[in-house]
Amino acid sequence: MWTRLLKGLLGGVIREGSLTITLNDGTVLPFGDGALPEIAIRFHDDDPAEADRAQPRSGYGRGLYGRPPDHRGRRPAGFLALIIRNLDSGRGEYWRQPLRVAQGLARRAQQANPMGRARANVAHHYDLSGALYDLFLDTDRQYSCAYFTDPAISLEAAQEAKKAHIARKLLLEPGMRVLDIGCGWGGMALTLARDHGARVLGVTLSTEQHRVATERAKAAGLADRVEFRLTDYRAVTESFDRIVSVGMFEHVGAPNYREYFAKLRDRLAPDGVALVHTIGRTSPPGLTSPWIAKYIFPGGYIPALSETMAAVERERLWIADVEVWRLHYAETLRHWYDRFMANIDTVRTLYDERF
Repeated sequence: MWTRLLKGLLGGVIREGSLTITLNDGTVLPFGDGALPEIAIRFHDDDPAEADRAQPRSGYGRGLYGRPPDHRGRRPAGFLALIIRNLDSGRGEYWRQPLRVAQGLARRAQQANPMGRARANVAHHYDLSGALYDLFLDTDRQYSCAYFTDPAISLEAAQEAKKAHIARKLLLEPGMRVLDIGCGWGGMALTLARDHGARVLGVTLSTEQHRVATERAKAAGLADRVEFRLTDYRAVTESFDRIVSVGMFEHVGAPNYREYFAKLRDRLAPDGVALVHTIGRTSPPGLTSPWIAKYIFPGGYIPALSETMAAVERERLWIADVEVWRLHYAETLRHWYDRFMANIDTVRTLYDERF
């Protein structure tokens, strides 16, 4: 039965490239046009649940737990790339549409972001061991897209270039008050204070990030110019000349965009400037993968530019600049992946194989 399910699931999707699935009983299921890339997978279990693992944006990640499928020497990324390449071409929409409709109806509930839930969602991801992040991030722990002025430069240099680029866009002057929403481990706030003379308030919902950032400010002798608060950005009441937010907007959720930009407007001085740095989707407004929502970023959602700009305009903010760093993120992810895999044995001492 589930052989027919797999054929129906993948037969209408895989038209470019070649995918061969071998079942536990030896049955071979070919898909695609036979062209490159060629991907071969063998499933270990004759279980209908295995069919769910062939869905790259939900069940496949769960399938990598326990006894994973054999990718015949290829990384799982190769299989994912083949599937997503075909999905993004629009094929297979007929079987995805009912699921999209159902998920769309649940979108508001999924992305609701009251303060209590927001803190729990942040803790799930950011309150992991600091030693883990040290294994793959740069030394300043910038957990967002770096700015590669040259693809050959180091991750550290690219993250420094990112902070400098953001500072230029903010048009900073010494003594300006800056709000850093989602300040992470404090690197951006400390840089703006040390290198540009700003007075910075950084806010985070992560207890681990707040602890580390506060310690860093003291160690750098910047505690008189940089304050870190363990609080929701919505609880801040002061006025600021500048607002910067790097890698936090992905946690706001589409139903809350107007609230977010209204808060930016209310906290900015009359001639203030805000800069928001976020991951963005290349497709129209959509949904978060159920697997990502459960295991990686609960409450997270990657915004489309169209829905973001609509909220900005409705809150009477002026759009002065939009810049897309797509290929810069590809380089950033490559560095993170290489560093993580180079330290995989150390990761296993911190967490288990399933993690």
